[in-house]
Amino acid sequence: MKDLIVLVADKNMEHALKGILRRSEALNIRPITFDIFIHPRRDPGVLNTAPNFLRLHMAKYRYALVLFDREGCGCNETAEVLEGRVKRELQQSGWQNAEAVILDPELEVWVFVDSPHVPQVIADGDEQLYSQKLAHAKKNRLNKPARPKELMETLLREKRIPRSSSLYLKLAQKVSLSNCSDPAFLKLRKILQEWFPPR
Repeated sequence: MKDLIVLVADKNMEHALKGILRRSEALNIRPITFDIFIHPRRDPGVLNTAPNFLRLHMAKYRYALVLFDREGCGCNETAEVLEGRVKRELQQSGWQNAEAVILDPELEVWVFVDSPHVPQVIADGDEQLYSQKLAHAKKNRLNKPARPKELMETLLREKRIPRSSSLYLKLAQKVSLSNCSDPAFLKLRKILQEWFPPR
């Protein structure tokens, strides 16, 4: 039996999670065995059918985790309300140890942390351009870019860097996991620490 099954909405999320979950020491958890599945119907598919999708795998994993973007799921409720709904549905389907983490507005909000690796990966090392674009971006209440995906795509386009899921893996492998203050990331880390405390 493996430790964890993760259901995500797309390849970018899969690569980000792969990079994060392999960094057990940085997360302050024990090393874990895990599999990540991408839902073919992306964010709305995860929101609406996660229990059915994961029910088939219940005998093979101890814990289940569901992640998707609030922005893309087609629902106007808050991330907290959606997390509660998905967790309830997972428990009703038989998962005792299951959690949902909703990224608000989307995965790219995790990209913009204070780290020299970020401009290296998404702006080809052009710190001046990166700082300039970041400074002019509209911010949310946590002083993060309000439209993180658009900002990342602008930087990639200006530096002629092809969009690729491997960028998310690179960032997840390099960026300090203690610098991210995003509520969804903090929740993810707390869940993992509770489920898989260091030995």
